[in-house]
Amino acid sequence: MKNILLIGGTGFLGSALARRLVKADFCVTLPTRRPERARHLAVLPTARLVQADVYDEASLAQLMIGQDAVINLVGILKGNFQRAHAELPGKIARTAKAADLSRLLHVSALAAATDAPSNYLRSKAAGEAALRAAFPEATIFQPSVIFGRGDSFLSLFAGLLKLAPIVPLACADARFQPVWIEDVVAAVIASLDHPESRGQNYPLCGPHAYTLQQLVAYAGQVSGHPRPIIGLPFAFSILQAFLMEFLPKGPMTRDNVWSMQVPSVCPAGCTLPFGRTAMPLEAIAPGYLAG
Repeated sequence: MKNILLIGGTGFLGSALARRLVKADFCVTLPTRRPERARHLAVLPTARLVQADVYDEASLAQLMIGQDAVINLVGILKGNFQRAHAELPGKIARTAKAADLSRLLHVSALAAATDAPSNYLRSKAAGEAALRAAFPEATIFQPSVIFGRGDSFLSLFAGLLKLAPIVPLACADARFQPVWIEDVVAAVIASLDHPESRGQNYPLCGPHAYTLQQLVAYAGQVSGHPRPIIGLPFAFSILQAFLMEFLPKGPMTRDNVWSMQVPSVCPAGCTLPFGRTAMPLEAIAPGYLAG
């Protein structure tokens, strides 16, 4: 297996995965509508940026010619969830099956469910179902929130704490089990060498669970900007998110609030697949938050 089509490969997770795939001697094709925004990947020796619309099935079919495997990472936190999370995986699975690709890997989300309270989580579940219907042997990964250098999670909190004298925090009791980006990348790549991963779902979590308030406080402590944190009740969390929706790059929406009503944690005793040991947050975050 040599040629990988990486869809959604120009963002935070995709960039890390592309670098590791190239380092492992894979040839990676990265479709994007705006190649100028992915110049940081153009320097990778066996990566190829292709201008394409992955939502168009004819374009997808062309992209899959000559590929051995396709990896889908497309995910959004606001916008048309049905199109990105539900319809697109179905299109990818159908075209991959028609192209007779040997492997299809898909990154979904922990706690995705048809009866989840948020559009985000319901659409992720719909995407998994569409994928399985067309390509039953697909491998699905379901990470909790992903952290690492360049993330929009701990780094976002650290940036906000630097500016705010006090933090009114929505969903302060929401629970997460953050997983390091390199652990996610390693699991995805390792699955290509493990035939038993076909048709499997893998939840991906770090070794410890935290409340959102604990994570925000930790980001402040490590970055050198500790601040008082005031947890907001649900009604005020919804109100705060509603107001943030009017900001061009608002960090939260009402749908995010609904997503956080479901703990993003793995079952007790769950470990990373393929024998990897998850790195704790405390061993990694200081390296990119401090200073």
